[in-house]
Amino acid sequence: MYFVKPRIMFIFARKKPSTSNLFAMKNVRIIWLFIIVSLFCGRLKAETPVQKDSVIAMMKRVAVWQINHYDQHHSTDTNWENGVLFVGMNHWAALAKTLWGDKTYYEWLWKIGQRNQWQPGGRMYHADDVAVAQTWLALSQAYGDESLYYPTMARLDFVTSHPSKAQLDLRKQQKDNFDRWSWCDALFMAPPVYLKLYLLTGQKKYLTFMNHEYKATTNLLYDREEHLFFRDARYFDKPESNGKKTFWGRGNGWVMAGLAEILKMMPTKSKQRKCYVRLFQEMSSRLKDLQQSDGFWHASLLDPLSYPSPETSSTGLITYALAFGVNAGLLVRADYLPTVIRGWQAMCSAVFPDGKLGYVQPIGADPQKVTRDRTEVYGPGAFLALGCEMYRLSEK
Repeated sequence: MYFVKPRIMFIFARKKPSTSNLFAMKNVRIIWLFIIVSLFCGRLKAETPVQKDSVIAMMKRVAVWQINHYDQHHSTDTNWENGVLFVGMNHWAALAKTLWGDKTYYEWLWKIGQRNQWQPGGRMYHADDVAVAQTWLALSQAYGDESLYYPTMARLDFVTSHPSKAQLDLRKQQKDNFDRWSWCDALFMAPPVYLKLYLLTGQKKYLTFMNHEYKATTNLLYDREEHLFFRDARYFDKPESNGKKTFWGRGNGWVMAGLAEILKMMPTKSKQRKCYVRLFQEMSSRLKDLQQSDGFWHASLLDPLSYPSPETSSTGLITYALAFGVNAGLLVRADYLPTVIRGWQAMCSAVFPDGKLGYVQPIGADPQKVTRDRTEVYGPGAFLALGCEMYRLSEK
């Protein structure tokens, strides 16, 4: 490009160009215009190397593998691990039906919900046991059958009418510690259920309860200097081996993905929306800076060297939230698009040829080592949710 300008200036400096020179000048301009446009288009393509067909193919591969290897995970459909899988699978089911009328994935989810009579898990107050209700409520809306959410409504009616008075600080060991959202994972599992039921029924008590409990959890576990969440109060004084605070990758992924689900649904006129947006943007900015050069986030956010392996459950959840933020206009596209693309490419690199997603940290509460062949159902759930946002991103 630096060799073009002097040549053009030289041509225009001639006072009386001949007809042939004018013709030559015109051709030169056309040629250089073509080159410039080609380079510009190539740059745009390089900045967004996300193709619809490849995104769809990858999601289908992961979804089919997981369905074929679904074993009710720990002998029950309604535990939190499956609840997370179903959230991602529901996003994929909606996209598959919209694009080519494929109801396969909706039908798979429907059969699971039906055989459980649309019930949440067994524990009355535990956030993990209502995670599956996110999908039951979504299916209720998709099929236009409000009876599907009656069992969830009965559960939430009892909880909101008889709120737990348990301590949020898990350092004070009590039997009812987990009756409230005392660990950051809970901010993915429960709040979207309360918000969705509020939108379906118009009963504001669900929204009021969600806002109150979310604020209480945030006040306790959110580090306002690091803009990250502790997993729970037991980690306040448990530094990593490098001396830095312990911030669990997947734990913060839970919070981010939960915020994405909330902001998808929360009305723009809601007074509380600004608080959720502010939290989402603060965490997004911090997490963007913590992405590793390989595109992954690791099990420990501030001590990745102690956990050098990639970790896909945290990467999937965080990238899903960031991609949603870009698509929703909550995050500046130019700032976050490279981060999102690296995250997606990293996730795809962890998919085996048969569709198995590897590098998923096992069930736990803090950073743990993980191997390439390790998988859990919540990993593909995060992958499918992310893939749907990547598809929307590719459309833009």
